[in-house]
Amino acid sequence: MPINNDPETGGLPKRAGFVLGRRASLAVSAGVAGHTLWTSAAPALTYRLYAQEWHLTYTATTGIFALYPVAVVATLIGFGGISDQIGYRAAMLLGLGASLVGAVFFAVAPDVRWVFAGRAFMGIGVGLSVGPSSAAILEFCSDQSPRRAASLTMTAQAGGFTAALLVGGALTEYGPWPTRLCFWVLAVLLTALTIAIWFLPRHMARVVKGGWGPRTPFVPKDMRRAFATASAAMMAAYSFGVLVLSLGGQVEHDLIGSPNALLNGAVMAFFPIVFGPVGIVAKNLSSRIALSIGSVASVLGMGLLALAVDRRDLLLYFVATATTGAAYGLLFVGGLGLINTACSPHHRGAVFSALYLVAYLSMSALAVVLGVVATTWGLGLAVDLGAAAIAITSIAAFILAAATLKGKS
Repeated sequence: MPINNDPETGGLPKRAGFVLGRRASLAVSAGVAGHTLWTSAAPALTYRLYAQEWHLTYTATTGIFALYPVAVVATLIGFGGISDQIGYRAAMLLGLGASLVGAVFFAVAPDVRWVFAGRAFMGIGVGLSVGPSSAAILEFCSDQSPRRAASLTMTAQAGGFTAALLVGGALTEYGPWPTRLCFWVLAVLLTALTIAIWFLPRHMARVVKGGWGPRTPFVPKDMRRAFATASAAMMAAYSFGVLVLSLGGQVEHDLIGSPNALLNGAVMAFFPIVFGPVGIVAKNLSSRIALSIGSVASVLGMGLLALAVDRRDLLLYFVATATTGAAYGLLFVGGLGLINTACSPHHRGAVFSALYLVAYLSMSALAVVLGVVATTWGLGLAVDLGAAAIAITSIAAFILAAATLKGKS
C-alpha cells in the first residue's frame, strides 16, 4: 500500500479516492464514540410514554433498556476482536449500519415488539463500534497520548449523551409524534456519520494477519490485574445508566413529581454535562488518583440520590445527578487510561471490547433486577437497592485501585 507523507494525514496509509485527513478522521471517530451513548440514552424519556400507551410494567420498560446491553455483550463475545482483523473503519461501518436500523425500528414502531427489536439492533451497533472507535481515537491523536485519547472518547460520549436527553426531552414535550420524532432525528445523524466513516483511511497496517473469523475479547496475562481494576471502575460507571436512563425519567415523573419532559431531560443531562469537563481535568491525574476520587464521588452521589427520592426533592436530585456525573468522568478516564497505558497496540481492540463487555453485562443484570423489584415492591425500593449496589462496586474499585496502582502514575 502506498505510504502517505502528507503531514495533514499524519503518514496514514493512502487508498484510492478521497480520504479524510487526521483531524477529520479524529472528529469522525469521536462521532462514532458519541453515538454509543446517544443510542443508549435516546429512549430515556419515552419509556414512560411506552408504559402508558402499551400498558407496560416497570419490568417491561427496564427489559427494553436491558436488552440493549445484552445485545452489546453478545456482539462483544462473538465479534469483540473483529476490528483487529478487518480494521477500525470496516468495524465502525458495520456498527453504524446496525444502529441506524435500530433507530428506524424505534421511529416506526407500532407496538413494543418493534421497540425490543430496535433496541437489539442498537446494541449490536454499539458492540461492533465501541471498541474500534476508542482505539481509532487513540490512533488519530497527533501525540498518541493514552490519557488524551481516553478524555476525548469520554467527551465525545458526553456530547452524545447530552444531545440525546436535551433533544429527546424537547421533542417529546413540545414536538409532534413524541415517541417517534427523536428517533428520526437520530436516524438522519447516523446516516450522515456512516457516509463520513466511508472516507476514513482503511488502516490495513493495523489488521492482524490471518483469515477472517469471530474472535472473543481477551486480556493478556500480564495486564489482568490492571484490567480487574479498570473493570470495577467501569462497572460502577456504566451502572449509573440504569438509574439515570432506565429509571430516571420515571423517577422524576412518578416519585419526584416533575411532569415536564424537557425539564426532566435537562436535569438528567447534567450527568453528561458534568462528566465531560471532569474528564478533561481527569486526564491530568494519575489513574490511581482519578479512580480513588471517582469512587468516593460515586458513593456520595448514590447517597444523595436515595435521599432525593425519599424527600421528593428535584433540586437534591439535580445535585445527585451532577455528583454522579463527576464520578463517571473520573472512573471512566481512570479506567480507560489504565487500559491504554497497559495494553499493546495490536491487542487494544480486543481488550477494549472485553472491558466494555464487563461494563455492559453488569448494567444489563442490574436493570433486570431493579425492574422486577420496582414492579413487585415499588420504584422507591428499586432506586435504593440500585444505589446501594453501585456504592458497593465503587468501594471495590477504590480498594483495587489502591492495591494495584500503589506507587504507579
